[in-house]
Amino acid sequence: MAGPKPFEARWDDAKVADVLQRVRSYPWPPIPDVPDGWAYGCDAAYLKDLCAHWTDRYDWRAALADLNRFPQFTATVEDFDLHFLHVVGEAGGRRPLLITHGWPGSHYEFWQAVEPLAFPSRFGGSPDDAFDLVIPSLPGFGFSSKPRRPVGQRTTARLLNSLMTQVLGYGSYLAQGGDWGAMVTSWLGREHGGHARAIHLNMLGFRPHGGPQTPEEVAWAQKQAGMMDVMGAYFRLQVSKPQSIAWMGAGNPVGQAAWIAERFHDWSDLSARSMDEAYPKDRLLTNIMLYVMTDSFATGAWYYRGLVEEGALAFQPGERCETPTAFANFPGEPLYSAPPRSFAERAYNVVRWTDMPRGGHFAAMEEPGLFVDEVRAWAREV
Repeated sequence: MAGPKPFEARWDDAKVADVLQRVRSYPWPPIPDVPDGWAYGCDAAYLKDLCAHWTDRYDWRAALADLNRFPQFTATVEDFDLHFLHVVGEAGGRRPLLITHGWPGSHYEFWQAVEPLAFPSRFGGSPDDAFDLVIPSLPGFGFSSKPRRPVGQRTTARLLNSLMTQVLGYGSYLAQGGDWGAMVTSWLGREHGGHARAIHLNMLGFRPHGGPQTPEEVAWAQKQAGMMDVMGAYFRLQVSKPQSIAWMGAGNPVGQAAWIAERFHDWSDLSARSMDEAYPKDRLLTNIMLYVMTDSFATGAWYYRGLVEEGALAFQPGERCETPTAFANFPGEPLYSAPPRSFAERAYNVVRWTDMPRGGHFAAMEEPGLFVDEVRAWAREV
């Protein structure tokens, strides 16, 4: 296991030029003439506007400079070179917080939350709320190295616990995550609770043995199954045949952008604002470029297959995550809506449950202010 090495994000000029040329020359397929283009996949008008912005207005050099705004490193843990931000804020090494992203997000999801969490006094807050932030790229994502075959969330938790304890020397730490990051964080609490002393989730991934029991739980499970029928085709493909989407995405930046943008549209709280208001195109494109420029689209899809290959949901009767768990319920989460608390408490030691006023799946990117306030409040209780 090697110590951390300073890292700088770089994109090759020729590769960027090739990507932009592929976007410009994309052979648009037939487009259905329907009232709601999002019902068939990524909306054509939105995607064409995104591509025009990508080729004509997106300043990729400025985006790259932004990606290098915070201190970042790589460290070898087992067979992986893990990329991570390490921002030692006003906490000065005393209050580490590990934050983990999911798919199709990236470590960039948390950009608007980094400085308020690390340096709260710059934003009118108390330095007592400051954290040391560690924000990794999942194995196979972004600037982390690629696995030779799918790995999952349980393995990732082991790798990140080693990163925190053996590489960075934190004896204990707090952990937060959403989407796959919530599953990784759940496994940190489940199997590494001696170090991950409390966890915070904005998605509940673990399911208790025995399934739903009360009428309320059964109704939620039925609704969840119905939403998976409507919006879960991506999951069934990536968890069963991830290489199928890898073949289609390779060398096709527009296809990758459409696949990713559709998730951001479908999983977000757009009840009171537009897609562009929730995710300005420059910001969304930087997240997309982290897949396109690092060839992470395929290995990002593999991560779903890693879930089943690790058998990570096979809980026995009475088993649960005993590490104190906080949950933030963002109400605009359409696909992975929160179960009843009774269901969650059979899978987690739930000590805090916050019903948020708005926001969806990508909490830190959609509602950075609410996300920061909730994480601060949770950590004060811890």
